[in-house]
Amino acid sequence: MNRERQINVELGEKEAEGIYSNLALITHSPAEFVIDFTRMVPGVPKAKVYARIIMTPQHAKSFLRALQENIEKYEKQFGEIKLFGESAEGRSFGFKPPANEQEGSEQ
Repeated sequence: MNRERQINVELGEKEAEGIYSNLALITHSPAEFVIDFTRMVPGVPKAKVYARIIMTPQHAKSFLRALQENIEKYEKQFGEIKLFGESAEGRSFGFKPPANEQEGSEQ
């Protein structure tokens, strides 16, 4: 018999408020992916890290698939998500690694 598992998730008051992020920096090693959620503010040359998530490569890939499924569901309901500032050379803002950061480097 195929029975789905239910997981009780506790959401604290502070976590329920959420954290706004408009820039994510992603690095990896052979053992883990590190995602730093930051916020860029116009006119401020520094971005502060508000949350750091560390996960195994397997969990990162599962997260990618779950996010893709949810984006597809969102677009079916609300229409295509437009990416502003995207050109043939790539994105000019938003969730992307800085040009000077090497892929796979550790922080």
